[in-house]
Amino acid sequence: MTTPPSATPPPSGPSSATPSTPRTRSAARPPAARGSGPRPAPWVRTRLRAAPLGTLLAAALAFVAVLLAAALPRAQDRGADQALRSFLNDAGPTRTSLQATAPAPASGQSAQALDHTLKSLLARTGNTFHVEADKVVHGTRTNKRQPLMNPELSRPHRLPPEMSLLYVQQAQEHVQLVEGRWPTGTPRPAGGAPAYAPPLQVALSRQAAETIGARVGSVLASAPLVDGTPSVEVVGLFSAKDETEDFWVGMDCLPRACKKTVGDSYLWEADALIGAGDLDRVDLWGHDAQDFWRLPVDVDRLRADRLDATKEEIASFVAGPTAAALAFDTRRERLRTTSWLPELFEEAHGRRQAAAPLALIGPAGVGGVAFVVLCLAGALAADRRDAELRLLLARGGSRSAIVGRLLREGAVTVLPAAAAATALAVLLLPTPRIAPALLCAATVAVLALLAFPVRAAVLLTPARPAGRWRRPVAELLVLAATAAAVLEVRRRGVAPAGSDPDPLLVVSPLLLALCGALLLARVQPVVTGWFARVAGRRSGLVGFLGLARAARGSGARGAGSRGPSVLPMVALLLAITTGGFGAAVLHSVEANRLGVARLSVGGDAAISAFGKAELPDGLAKAAGELPGVRTSVPLWIDHDSALVGTVQRSSQVNLIVVEPAAYAELSRVLGCGAFDPALLAEGGGASADAPVPALFSSGVARLGGSGTFTVQPGGGGEVRVRGAAVIDCTPAVPAADAATVVLPAGRATSLIGGSDRPNRWFGLGPVDGDRLRALVRSALPPEATPPAPAASTSASPAATAAAPAPGTGPADEVYPVRTSADAVAELGADPLQRSAERLFWASVAGAAGFALLAVLLTLMRTVPERAALLARLRTMGLRRRQGVALILAETLPQTLAAALGGALVASAAVALLGPAMDLSTLVGASVPTGVRLTAGPVLTQALGLAALVAAAVLVEAATSGRRQITTELRAGDQR
Repeated sequence: MTTPPSATPPPSGPSSATPSTPRTRSAARPPAARGSGPRPAPWVRTRLRAAPLGTLLAAALAFVAVLLAAALPRAQDRGADQALRSFLNDAGPTRTSLQATAPAPASGQSAQALDHTLKSLLARTGNTFHVEADKVVHGTRTNKRQPLMNPELSRPHRLPPEMSLLYVQQAQEHVQLVEGRWPTGTPRPAGGAPAYAPPLQVALSRQAAETIGARVGSVLASAPLVDGTPSVEVVGLFSAKDETEDFWVGMDCLPRACKKTVGDSYLWEADALIGAGDLDRVDLWGHDAQDFWRLPVDVDRLRADRLDATKEEIASFVAGPTAAALAFDTRRERLRTTSWLPELFEEAHGRRQAAAPLALIGPAGVGGVAFVVLCLAGALAADRRDAELRLLLARGGSRSAIVGRLLREGAVTVLPAAAAATALAVLLLPTPRIAPALLCAATVAVLALLAFPVRAAVLLTPARPAGRWRRPVAELLVLAATAAAVLEVRRRGVAPAGSDPDPLLVVSPLLLALCGALLLARVQPVVTGWFARVAGRRSGLVGFLGLARAARGSGARGAGSRGPSVLPMVALLLAITTGGFGAAVLHSVEANRLGVARLSVGGDAAISAFGKAELPDGLAKAAGELPGVRTSVPLWIDHDSALVGTVQRSSQVNLIVVEPAAYAELSRVLGCGAFDPALLAEGGGASADAPVPALFSSGVARLGGSGTFTVQPGGGGEVRVRGAAVIDCTPAVPAADAATVVLPAGRATSLIGGSDRPNRWFGLGPVDGDRLRALVRSALPPEATPPAPAASTSASPAATAAAPAPGTGPADEVYPVRTSADAVAELGADPLQRSAERLFWASVAGAAGFALLAVLLTLMRTVPERAALLARLRTMGLRRRQGVALILAETLPQTLAAALGGALVASAAVALLGPAMDLSTLVGASVPTGVRLTAGPVLTQALGLAALVAAAVLVEAATSGRRQITTELRAGDQR
């Protein structure tokens, strides 16, 4: 045998081992080490290649778990930000702006001075909130409107029009000059010239000029003052480009004249724009002017997580260090800033707190189920490699070294998957805040990384004498924590007022589920064993063997009996309890929302007539014949009736004339003042002058009096009535403090003129709103036109020009149509509600998926033992269908027990925790506190998940059972 060239021959002779040849030995060792044989393969690469499917599944599990962990906080942030911005946008630009004001300086007033103050104001923004610079409005206005004494101007009721003057820096960008020129300014007269000469140049809107009777060139004189009479000259007319712009908020009388009511009369108010050249003379108009700056906050850039800091900064603008610094910088000691934003932020924070329980219970449930699944995956991997790990330990490996190698294996698998999942969550759900997502992702990644090594360390630890007290003590601790959480929820509520939800209170449904799982783990083996003994007395092997294996647990090593694994049951109960409790909450929200909508409408559909108008002939009858209408209630109502005979002698009441049976059904369905229609029945022998039986609302009962009363309708006449009963609510006028009298149609109709023609119609049933509106339009005469809306000085041009609500038309303006479906949609349109519901259902789906995975992992854990058993039974004549039935008999008892236990625990959670939940924010209106316990939502979640698990088990048994049995049979004696 020849020696390879790279090898060094071994030393031969004593001289080679003497210390006198150190250089020879040091030079000879490295080649000997390199030529001693092939280097061993890296441990991590070898182990990962040995089980590629297990490696891929572990990476996929880590990817999904980390993706959900990173996505949940980002989804919560996005939902909270969207809800905050929608809430603030609905509040309007006036309430979401900073309004700064200061008295106009006595001298030196100029556009440059206004811009300098604006620059100082804007310089203090930009930290936690930003101002929309292109929507800033600033200028000067006179505080008092002066009457215009020109005789040619319009004077309704002999009241002269009034005018105030404004200078708005941004005005020319939002108006269009239609006649004349833009005012430039007239210099203050010098020497002995009168202070008020020449007149100030102004521009007036064309609509306002036409209303008050002014034109270009008109010189309008105000009321005489002590030192003279100021006047203005109209040099130009303009029109607003878009009166719905936020620019016109607070300047309602600038684009058009406003009507001001004075007693029974009214007068016109019109504002005019002056030029920058007349700023130093604007104080002549009433001797009082004020500078103003409106800074609209960019609500689309506000963040819910920084709401407290934003609130503090805006409060500093209003009254704090920023306000003091601005007064010093601008040299305006009386500079004041006001804003509604702190109050709006407080309300938004309260709304978020009220919706937080539902938004947190779902993620808590999916987090608990995911934790169980990761623990199961670690246990499966440790059991699969138990022999290998014990061999390494027997050959001299230390537990720490083995655990370290397992950590390196997991790092190669878990960390890349976790990084990819986190990056995907960040890309799919962009939000400014990334720290919570990274923290949650890191926590789940560490858990996925440590599950297998920790389980391996436990298996390699020398066995200790079993302590019988450990499990009972742990169960008692869980029970104590659950009892404390439930008591706190009943005492304080899930989200205590003025504070964020307590984590212990939020996880209280999960603690109840954990208690149920621990109890079920004690009871289920006993019950299943009893069923196995019953099945053993009957012919057939499949039922007995499957139930027996379900009772003692499968996949165990070593002798002795043990119960089934608790972890799959915990996963199933967590998923079912979370889903059932949340579904019960949402069902209560929907039921309350429908009740509020029905009460606001008066039923499922309603048609009304304006004022004292009546519904067209035949409309109420035709509406009652529409498909879906179960109950039709036409009625006549008068809001101007008087009740005579009370302690106050005469009181205004709402008078209703209606058919008693239909109205009683409407009241019963709406849960609003249910009554027996027989109370309003009139005996056949009643005399013509006998009082008519009537229902009195609690508002009438509070007015006092006894015996009979006299009702005087607003249209004239009178009816004697006697109180048959007192109701706390009535659908036609559901207000709690309303004074209402309900009379039966019949004799009351003959006594009250016009009451035989209804002016309201209410219906119950799934009424199609579009079909009902089409019916109303078809009932209108061809010449009917919508009445013109009454003028209102409080309504802004933007409000008066607003488009009608979707689904409404001119017919709805004459005879408004409302349906409960539309009202429910309006109540549920809040993004805060939709975000909480979407997050909850996504969490329920994730929890169900993880619970299903827990069951499948449990099946995989018993694959070798089950395959060997089925192979042996196959040789003894077991048919393929019987093998599938055996797997189902072994697996389904735990699933069915978990479904039943989960339904019971979810019901218990609703009964214990439901009364403490305030659903008003989720409903969209104030409703009584509490969650209704209904079987439908809970059973749907329990049976749905049980069916999903059973189907998955059946598919797994049918597809993989044949391959596993064939492999076992082919092994033969080589096992």
